Amino acid sequence: MTHSYLLEIGLEEIPAHVVTPSIDQLQKRVNDFLTDNRISFEKITKFSTPRRLAILVEGLADRQEDVEKEVKGPAKKIALDKDGNWTKAAIGFSRGQGVTPGDITFKELKGTEYVYVTKKTTGQAIADVLPDMKNVIEKMTFPTMMKWADYSFKYIRPIRWIVSVLDDQVIPFSILDIQAGNVSQGHRTLGKPVTIANATDYEKQLNTVFVVVDAKKRKHRITDQIKKIATDQNWKIQLDQTLLEEVNNLVEYPTAFAGHFDKKYLEIPEEVLITSMRDHQRFFYVRDQAGKLLPNFISVRNGNREHLDNVVKGNEKVLTARLEDAAFFYHEDQKHSIDYYVEKLKDVSFHDKIGSMYEKMERVQVISQELGKFIGLNSSELADLNRASQIYKFDLVTGMVGEFPELQGVMGEKYALLANENPAVATAIREHYMPTSADGDLPKTRVGAVLALADKFDDIGSFFAVDLIPTGSNDPYALRRQALGIVRITRDQKWHFPIQELQDKFLKDLHDHQATFNLDFKQNENAVLEFIKDRVRQWFSQNNARYDIVEAVTKGTDSDILDMLDAAKVLESHKDDKNFKENIEALTRVLRIAEKTDLEADDSLIDPKLFENDSEQNLYDAVETIRKSAANHTINENFQALQSLRPLIDNYFDQTMIMVDDKKVRDNRLIQLSVLAKMIFSIGNLKELIVK
Repeated sequence: MTHSYLLEIGLEEIPAHVVTPSIDQLQKRVNDFLTDNRISFEKITKFSTPRRLAILVEGLADRQEDVEKEVKGPAKKIALDKDGNWTKAAIGFSRGQGVTPGDITFKELKGTEYVYVTKKTTGQAIADVLPDMKNVIEKMTFPTMMKWADYSFKYIRPIRWIVSVLDDQVIPFSILDIQAGNVSQGHRTLGKPVTIANATDYEKQLNTVFVVVDAKKRKHRITDQIKKIATDQNWKIQLDQTLLEEVNNLVEYPTAFAGHFDKKYLEIPEEVLITSMRDHQRFFYVRDQAGKLLPNFISVRNGNREHLDNVVKGNEKVLTARLEDAAFFYHEDQKHSIDYYVEKLKDVSFHDKIGSMYEKMERVQVISQELGKFIGLNSSELADLNRASQIYKFDLVTGMVGEFPELQGVMGEKYALLANENPAVATAIREHYMPTSADGDLPKTRVGAVLALADKFDDIGSFFAVDLIPTGSNDPYALRRQALGIVRITRDQKWHFPIQELQDKFLKDLHDHQATFNLDFKQNENAVLEFIKDRVRQWFSQNNARYDIVEAVTKGTDSDILDMLDAAKVLESHKDDKNFKENIEALTRVLRIAEKTDLEADDSLIDPKLFENDSEQNLYDAVETIRKSAANHTINENFQALQSLRPLIDNYFDQTMIMVDDKKVRDNRLIQLSVLAKMIFSIGNLKELIVK
């Protein structure tokens, strides 16, 4: 016979974004609890609303599985005395395992015989094990925790009731002053307490008190209701899945309804309208069949259709108040020029240890021009970039962005266009924030991409310059996201970004333009290099690259992000080649020898007259041929050329003793190998590769 078990945790309203991960966590913890306790079951169904987390376990076994475990005891010579009688050690061991000495057997282990017994554990009845579900509840973790009343216990929100029912019987336990029982609570205003007669009746009984406990069914109900309204009104709606998930976790008994606002507000940029509806009011915006935004919205109430007209009017009133504010700021902001707002940035702190936002823009103006020239922007693009870098933060001090901070950049683009700025400049203002998340959209324009790179590089450099460097999981200024953005943008645009070389260029230009503003960018420049390289590693890990290949390309001498990405691709493509192992071993042999010298890897210091055998000359000639053409070849071509040196390298080491007594000859050979090692390191530190 199998059983069904219901566990429901009743709570004060949980934040919407926590509901889904919390019920997923509860399901996993219950699954692990049953597995660890040797209790078989068929399936676990999860239920969740803002006020409850619940699971229904079906097909539960009557009791735990019995187990037999072989336990090792003392050595035989300790278990038996010289007359062959059981010693106190053997008797005590067997008693401790719940058996008698007669159950003892002997087995040899590494040449010594030991006592063994088979310990049998009879499984408990399921009703005797389930009270420990208390521990499952108490061990749950959440992003934020709170205490209530006089208790020291912390949870996501105060626990108000617990349902713990096996079939039709209560499984008792308590947490704080809450006794587990069989009484759940209905909808806060429409429902009432309800007794769960049987675990399997849970969903049906909650429906009678206006609670749709199945989150998937609740979401389908919301979706169907919204689509019906849209169809009836001939509206076009694209359901935002993130918003739908949030709304679903805000209600227990959903009823969708439509509302409207005065069409005069449509003169406001639609991004403002959408932000007001979607992000602030949790409304779904609608369009006509041609795609034009309409002065209407769809929302979802937590309740039935009673007094729905009042709900509609209330929501319309709240939205209108917000749109009225937006319209005011929109018109007021246009009374001033962009230069007016830029001037105000002199009094806006970027960070108290770094300086003002205006000073930051001056640094970015210098950096972006250097980067734009390096990348190869044309004169028109450089002019647009220069103008964009002069003003790109101006919207931060506008009224609209003060009211809607999430629209920074977006409003900058809108206001720039209204001020007759070049469209490329306006677009760059919006794009410089991209990407705003680890997998967010990237800039589409070259000018916007360069401005984004320059802004992010300045963020990292300036914070590092004042020793505000991320440690562990602490990254209050999101510098890791900024650095990953640099990696993603350079990869997307296929631009070379040699970190170390550009650092030197940027620093020189900042000094020349007196734009360092007393920041010492030099002191942590190596840390900046490694920090960005770590984000290259992060990108690789997110894309399932082989760890040893990642380590090889990021520990080479080339700090160019694009080269590192390309080098990893090359090594990945060749790792299964027939002679890959032998080729890498030959090249890494060169690296190990070259590590033993501090001599400069300068080919002009090699004296062929000091060569004593043909292998030296042959390797020298081949390396020179590769070295002179390397700049015009791809990384793949250079790597294959280096691999082709294996026979010459093997022959070289067969015929040549490196560490000879003659210092001139020894140094000449070490320099020769160092030059080759330098070329190898430009691909990566191949010693990191695991070859089999």
